[in-house]
Amino acid sequence: MSLQTGRSWCDPWPAPAKLNLFLHVIGRRPDGYHLLQTVFRAIDLEDTLRFAPRDDGEVRLASPLAGVPQEADLTVRAAKLLQRATGCKAGATIAVEKRIPVGGGLGGGSSDAATTLIALNRLWETGVPRADLMRLGVELGADVPFFLFGRSAFAEGIGELLTAIDLAPSWYLILAPQVSVSTQKIFSDPGLTRDTKPIKIATFFAGFAGNDLESVVCEKYPQVARALECLGAQGLDARMSGSGASVFAAFASEREARSVAAGIPEDVRAAVASFVVRGLDRHPLDFDEPVQVGSRQVG
Repeated sequence: MSLQTGRSWCDPWPAPAKLNLFLHVIGRRPDGYHLLQTVFRAIDLEDTLRFAPRDDGEVRLASPLAGVPQEADLTVRAAKLLQRATGCKAGATIAVEKRIPVGGGLGGGSSDAATTLIALNRLWETGVPRADLMRLGVELGADVPFFLFGRSAFAEGIGELLTAIDLAPSWYLILAPQVSVSTQKIFSDPGLTRDTKPIKIATFFAGFAGNDLESVVCEKYPQVARALECLGAQGLDARMSGSGASVFAAFASEREARSVAAGIPEDVRAAVASFVVRGLDRHPLDFDEPVQVGSRQVG
């Protein structure tokens, strides 16, 4: 389905998770934001969002999370940001069915926010071009523009400068330890490497890349270290996604991924949620509109 047509208020709207196939921290801006290089890939592990119209102009959650103010929820923030940017007076009730682990480095909250922008831009008929939605998305989080971009991407800056890339078909085994990693805590750690030399896209494809956050996360969260060790013990090139806690390994087929998943030791299996997922080339809400991203023209 395109961003412009094909879905209505009664339809579910998918919000896919993502993997960071590598993540380097190459510097820090004066405002404290870290400069990154990464490759984002969407996967077919999804949250599902539904929207209902409101006549009072309010934005509400159908089922607020316990202990979390509605105003702090990224979907509510995204909807209100779109209202402010467009002067829209319409409202909405937002229902989120969560499947993506929270605090797992898989981008669930950012993806939910991006899908909210996509959906309400269509349902409220606000007509904001995709490139402008991406600029709004940066205000919500550095991962949000990727989900609005709609395809696999090499990312720079704080994650908002995106270049479309083609990735080989892959399946992934994800182990998500049952801990919630604080991204802010990891990025503020004095032991974090912040001066990795920038690489080219070709360097990534040659296999010379990793995740600079892994050592800090593994030191603070031994469950993450154990999950990485479990996959590494089977000769797999395992790494962490984002700031964790999820770790993953890539496979050429679903059968291979499921075979390894079946052999995970019982003690590890009891401490993680595991998923076998397919890598996506494009966001489930397809995009046809060319977009200007930073200095890059991507069709």
